[in-house]
Amino acid sequence: MIAIDWGAFLQVFAAALLASVVLVGFYAVGLRLLVRAGRAPVVAPAEFTDAITVISEKEARRAEKAAAKAAKKSPLTESQKKFSLVLAYACFGVCIATVLYGILLIVFNH
Repeated sequence: MIAIDWGAFLQVFAAALLASVVLVGFYAVGLRLLVRAGRAPVVAPAEFTDAITVISEKEARRAEKAAAKAAKKSPLTESQKKFSLVLAYACFGVCIATVLYGILLIVFNH
C-alpha cells in the first residue's frame, strides 16, 4: 500500500504557491516601474501563421511614437525616473533570484 505524506504535500504546495505569487508579483511591479521610468517595452511584430493577426510595421512605428510621446509627457523628474528604473531592475533581480533558488532546490535537495 502506498502511503502519502500529506504534510510534505501541503508544504510543497504552499512553497510553489508562494514562489509563483512572488515571481508574478515582482515581475508585474517591475514592468509597471519600467513604464513609469519612461522605458515602455515595445515589441516588434512577429510573423505567425494564419491563426494570429499581426500588426503592420506602420502600426508598430505608430505605437513606438505614442510611447515616446507619453514618456515626454511624464510629470516625473529625471531623478524620479532613474529611481523607478533602479527599482524596476531590482524587481527583475528578485524574479531571477527566485527562479535560480528554485533550480538550486531541485538540483541539490532531492
